[in-house]
Amino acid sequence: MRRSGSIDFYGRRRLWYAVSIAVIVLGAISLALPSYGLRLGIDFTGGTLLETRFERTDVTTAEVRQVLGPLGLGEPIIQQAVDDPARFIIRTAAYAEEDRQAVQNALTAGIGPHQVQRFEGIAAVVGRELTQRAVLAVAVASALMLLYITVRFEFRFGVAAIVALLHDVAVTVSAFSLLRREVSVTFVAALLTVVGYSINDSIVIFDRIRENLRARAHGPGDYGPLVNRSLNETLTRSINTSATTLLAILAVFLFGGRTIRDFALALMIGMVAGTYSSIFIASPIWATWRESAARAARRAAPAAPAVPAAGRTISAARSAAGGTAIGSRQPETASAGGPTGPGAPPPSGKSKSRSKRRRR
Repeated sequence: MRRSGSIDFYGRRRLWYAVSIAVIVLGAISLALPSYGLRLGIDFTGGTLLETRFERTDVTTAEVRQVLGPLGLGEPIIQQAVDDPARFIIRTAAYAEEDRQAVQNALTAGIGPHQVQRFEGIAAVVGRELTQRAVLAVAVASALMLLYITVRFEFRFGVAAIVALLHDVAVTVSAFSLLRREVSVTFVAALLTVVGYSINDSIVIFDRIRENLRARAHGPGDYGPLVNRSLNETLTRSINTSATTLLAILAVFLFGGRTIRDFALALMIGMVAGTYSSIFIASPIWATWRESAARAARRAAPAAPAVPAAGRTISAARSAAGGTAIGSRQPETASAGGPTGPGAPPPSGKSKSRSKRRRR
C-alpha cells in the first residue's frame, strides 16, 4: 500500500464546504433575480416551426443560423433533412404572424429563393408532465443508489454520496444561471451523465476508505486521518481520470459545433464539480458523521466506579504488609527448648532416640 501524502483534506473541510456553499448561493440568487435565471430554450418554452426548401442544394445550417441571428429569435434549432439537403426545419422562439414575412425576407436576402412548406406554432417539448417524470426518475435512481451503497458499504456512505450528487447538480445549474447559457434537452442529458460520473468516482474513494478501515490503520474513532490517508492514496487516480475525460470533452466543446457546445460545457462543469465533491465533500461528511457517532457512544457508555481514597490507602498498606511477611526470612528458634548453637546443652536420651527413628 502506498504511503499517504501530507494534504490535510479533512482538517480543511470547512473551507471546502464554504466554497461549495458560496457557488450554490450565488446561483440561487441569480435564479431569483428577474433579469437573470435560467435561459429556457425552445424545448421548455415552445416556439415557432418553419419548414422551408431552398432552391440551392448547397445550403448549410451555419448559413441559416447566421441569417437568423440578427432577428433576435433566440437560439434557433435547425435541422437539415437527410433525404433532401435543400429542405430545412427551423424552430425558433415564438413570434407573431406579422414577423413571418420579415423572417422569409431575411432568408431570401441572405441565402436565396425558397418555398415555405410549413409554418406553425409548437408546444414545449419538455412540458410540466415530462419535467415531473424526470424529477421522479432522478429521485428513484437516488433511492436505488442509496440502497445499493448501503448494502455494499454502509448507510453513511450512501447518504454522503447522495449529498455529493445533489451538490454536483446544484453547482452545474448555478453555473449555467450565472453564465446565462441556454437550457435545453441536451442540458438535462448532461446532468444525468454528470450524476453517473460523480457516483463512480465516489465509489472508488469509498472502497479505499473501507480497505483502510478494515486494516485498522488508525485508532477507534479517529476517522479524520483515515480519510486523509485514503484520499491521498486515490488522489492521483482521480486527477488522471478526470483530466483525460475533460480533455476529450474540451475537444468536443471547441470543435464539435455550436449545437452541442452547451452540452459539452455542462459536462465539463459537472465533471469538475463531481471530482471536487467526491474528494472534498463526500468523504469528509462521512468522517464527520462517524466521529460524531463515536463521541456520542463514548458519552453514553457507563463510567467505571471510582475507588475512595481511604480504601486505596488501606489496600496499599495491606499489600505492603503481605509482601514483607512473604519476602523476609525469620530467625530459626528451637521448638522445645532454648536457643540452639555452640553454647547449648547436649540433647537428652529421648531426643537421641527420636533422632534415630527419624533417620530410619
